Amino acid sequence: MALLLRDPPPFALLPWTALHSVKLSWILHPMTDIAIDLASDEDREWAATLMASSEPWLTLGRDFDSCLARCRGPEFVVLTARRAGVRCGFLLLHPTGVAGSPYVASVATSASVRGQGVGSALLDAAERWLPWARHMFLCVSSFNTQARRLYERRGYSKVGEFPDYAIAGASEILMHKRLVRS
Repeated sequence: MALLLRDPPPFALLPWTALHSVKLSWILHPMTDIAIDLASDEDREWAATLMASSEPWLTLGRDFDSCLARCRGPEFVVLTARRAGVRCGFLLLHPTGVAGSPYVASVATSASVRGQGVGSALLDAAERWLPWARHMFLCVSSFNTQARRLYERRGYSKVGEFPDYAIAGASEILMHKRLVRS
């Protein structure tokens, strides 16, 4: 049975290993039909399949096995988005990935829901998941202009660039957002 929440629980008070055993469904907005929850093992495999079959991972040359290893990494929190109970996106979050601040390592949505708010809902969830966090970071490939526009609309700004980092001829752009806490 899942617990429905408007705000994430105070995970900063839980031991890190407990984050992987908590099962929650978190409805972000009363008017949305997108539920976000912690990924099961099956969700992580689904996320790896989505990664390996879509951009930017195709251009970056990531195969299913490398994507699955990443999605199964114990250092990551994997959030899964569902619409009407059907998986439609995921976000891979490292709680202390950049200078002790959370880092969004990957975010993807199914092609059928792109542009429908699922990516934004996943970013909202990540930004609220660790209530102690004051900053959030992510990288976006220079050729992934649609994702970069989404991040900029969500308040992320470029703070650095790594030329030829993942593949020759492309940069990884480091983006940052200062999180407002009430």
